[in-house]
This record gives sequence, C-alpha cells and structure tokens, in this order.
Amino acid sequence: MIESNRISRRQLLQCAGAGLIVNVAGTLLYDPIGRISMPVNEAFEALILSSKPTPEFPITAIEPDKLIVNSFRGTPAIDLANFTLNISGTVANPLSLKLVDIQKLPFTSMVIRQVCVEGWAAIVQWGGVRVRDLLTLAQPQADAKYVYFKSADGYYESWDLASVVHPQTLLAYQMNGKDLPKENGAPLRLAAPIKLGYKQSKWVTELVVTDRLLPKRGYWEDLGYEWFAGI
Repeated sequence: MIESNRISRRQLLQCAGAGLIVNVAGTLLYDPIGRISMPVNEAFEALILSSKPTPEFPITAIEPDKLIVNSFRGTPAIDLANFTLNISGTVANPLSLKLVDIQKLPFTSMVIRQVCVEGWAAIVQWGGVRVRDLLTLAQPQADAKYVYFKSADGYYESWDLASVVHPQTLLAYQMNGKDLPKENGAPLRLAAPIKLGYKQSKWVTELVVTDRLLPKRGYWEDLGYEWFAGI
C-alpha cells in the first residue's frame, strides 16, 4: 500500500537547498547551474538512499498502456538459445550464466512506478532475479564500488554498488506476469524503483564490477545527464 502523505526522495531533492541541490536530470544539457550543483545533488541522493524496500503497488494498479517503449538503436536480435549473461571484473568468481540458470535462482516480483526523465510514468509489474543474488555468486572483492551494465544494442550504464544490491534492483525476465517482450528488453533488463528510466538498461548481457568509475559512465550521462539519477 502506498503512503499518500509520504514525501518522495525526488520531492525532497527538488526542495532541498533552495537551488543549491536541484533535481537536474532532464536539464543538464542546457543548465550551467545544474552542471555545478550536480556533484552535490548526487552526493545527497547517495546519502539518503535507503536499503529498505520502496513501497509497492497492488497488482490492480498496473498501467500496461502507459509504458512507453524507448529504444536506443532499435531492438537487437538475440539468440535466446545461446544467450549468456557474463559477470566479470573485480570478483572472485567470474560467471557465465544461461537464462535457464538465472531462472533457477530465487524469483522476485514487484509492482513499481517506472519514471522516465521525459516526464511520463507507468506502474509495472517486473519479475526476475535480484542483482545482489547474482553478485553473491560472483563474490565481489572488498574494493568493489561500481557495476557496469552492458547491453546487446551497445547501450552502457554504471551504478553504485549500494544501488545495485538494493533488494528491489532486479534483472527482470517477466513483465506484468508474462515473459518479458523483446521490445522491453528481453531476455534481461534492469528494473528498480530507485532509479530513473535511463539507468534501467534493456537487453543486458554483461555486468562488470569495478573499483572506480571509468571515463565512460553511461550513455546519457556522458551527454550531460545526472549520473546517480535516484528517485
């Protein structure tokens, strides 16, 4: 059940600091003040990130017609029979998993609001595996701080480790109780209520655990969008 009187993290970011800390995810390309305040904004978002689950919606609240399909370079062709998810980097146990291996792991389902920086939102049910369960198998080393997500269409993203291991950060292979459609990122896509939509990569093929952020932080972030992109 959603608490209607609970202030959201995004509302807090919009109000805090009277202009020193601002919500600039959609305006960084044009707002020099946003460029200056972005590191402060991101640090504040990271500070208030909670490890507790975000309140979810009932199944009856799902809005199947409101989820807009955004594509980067169109829907890539993926051979599901030979698909593998690779996990590498600063881990003790690199993995290469077939989809059937992933589907044997504990299943998690959640009904959350998907929020896009373009201004639309949709309530969606996602089902899949917690990313933290995959990382538990891969055993990140003590200096691990970030995870890069690479996609079959060339899209790339990076997340802080605390957000990756949040209990509602999934690699989803179901949407609204059915197999994830190709146009929505099948066979695997990121889904989480704690990040804006552009952080939630579709067609994920690889996770790379690192101890530092690389020069390329994310496709849209490298064009000026906020990196943390928390909600």
